[in-house]
Amino acid sequence: MAKKILDALCLAVLCTILALGLWPFHSPTNEVSWLRAGNGLSYARYGTAMSSGVFEAGPNGSEGAGSVEIWLQPGNIWDSGTLLSFSTSADLYRFSLRETQTDLRVQAAIADGAKGMRRSGFDVDRLFYRAGPSFITVTSGARGTAVYRDGILARRVARWRLGGNQLTGRLVLGDSPGQGDSWQGRFFGLAVYRVELSPEQVLRHYESWTQTGKPEIGKDEDNAALYLFDEHAGNVVHNRASSKVDLLIPKTYTVLDQIFLEPVWTEFGMTRSYWGAALKNIVGFMPFGFCFCARLAWSRYQKRAALVSVVLGALASLTIEVLQSRLPTRDSGTTDLITNTLGTWIGAALFGSMTVQALLAKVPGFKDAGVWNGDRRGSNR
Repeated sequence: MAKKILDALCLAVLCTILALGLWPFHSPTNEVSWLRAGNGLSYARYGTAMSSGVFEAGPNGSEGAGSVEIWLQPGNIWDSGTLLSFSTSADLYRFSLRETQTDLRVQAAIADGAKGMRRSGFDVDRLFYRAGPSFITVTSGARGTAVYRDGILARRVARWRLGGNQLTGRLVLGDSPGQGDSWQGRFFGLAVYRVELSPEQVLRHYESWTQTGKPEIGKDEDNAALYLFDEHAGNVVHNRASSKVDLLIPKTYTVLDQIFLEPVWTEFGMTRSYWGAALKNIVGFMPFGFCFCARLAWSRYQKRAALVSVVLGALASLTIEVLQSRLPTRDSGTTDLITNTLGTWIGAALFGSMTVQALLAKVPGFKDAGVWNGDRRGSNR
């Protein structure tokens, strides 16, 4: 009877873990829709749009200059998500803008001498603190990198500048190219330039775009992308600039180039969300280790019940991570594999503790089953 109860518990724990790790088991509908009033796109929980082709570097790309203008309104200033990113096969996260609650994170792959490329960035605090639409300009060149909101300088970083090819590759709007990181809110306009914009140009673009619905672009501003979001229907956002690289809105939510088992050193972060997720993974697999170790104590693996339980927990976690790499709503990473295995080990160790063994000694049939104090006489009966 006790074995049947443990069998049922093990099955219930395994099914629960699989359900929590793989829900919703499919690619949901892409929740991007056209605004009914005015130009723009609305993004809900799972939303993305991506370029139909690749943005190439301009003739002045080696000079390391470029600018991005994005007109948007967050759904909630306390949410987080990737606003846009540029990605290539060689560098998945070439450039990105991310809302982190009220802050803006600017990040790119920057040349680091003989070490090659490294990811680097900076934050602009409280950029989204005021409710309502925001016209954000990020411009980089010989004077470093500057971030403007509504034509007014918010922050300048003199020693941080984009390389000549950072604003190249596939463009993803409203999500991350490697792991799902959907942003929620509204986009009203987007433009990309291959030059550094002056403060006067930034202010002129803000005023003309917010007053007329499109920017007043000079001939010397090398406009690579201009999306006015004025189609109001369909799954294509047309590029009004010379490159003609349109944005496509897929029917189902899709991550451009989803990562399989992201390395722990790239996942790691001293953030509450990272450590909170790690703790959940540990606690979530503790019942697995406890129940499977208890069941294996009634089997021919009695002497190695804890070890076999940990191996099974690692295999279950690996299975989940492999399947998660095929689900755009889930992330596949080695951090989860490590923390899940650790949780399994803790659960198995709890089963083997003296306190638990003392309690189990009172269970009818437990000692007689040959699983107490290393007695193996009944393990194969």
